[in-house]
Amino acid sequence: MQIDANLIGYCAAVLTTGAFVPQTIKSIRSRDTRAISLWMYAAFVAGIAFWFIYGLTIGSWPVILSNAITFLLAVTILAMKVRYG
Repeated sequence: MQIDANLIGYCAAVLTTGAFVPQTIKSIRSRDTRAISLWMYAAFVAGIAFWFIYGLTIGSWPVILSNAITFLLAVTILAMKVRYG
């Protein structure tokens, strides 16, 4: 039985990207980001941007899509952290 590498990538993308949805929703609703590290999220957003660029350079749709979505979720939380503390 051979498994398509992209299928594994899409499964990983759904799980890791989906993990950010509850935190994003909670942060938007409560506007409470005090327990979130500013520097961790800043580094994370930068890393996700690099993963997105990497995905573009290798033409990997699982990497491109998951990091584009994760970037939007994480930058939302980062912006709220900067705005609300």
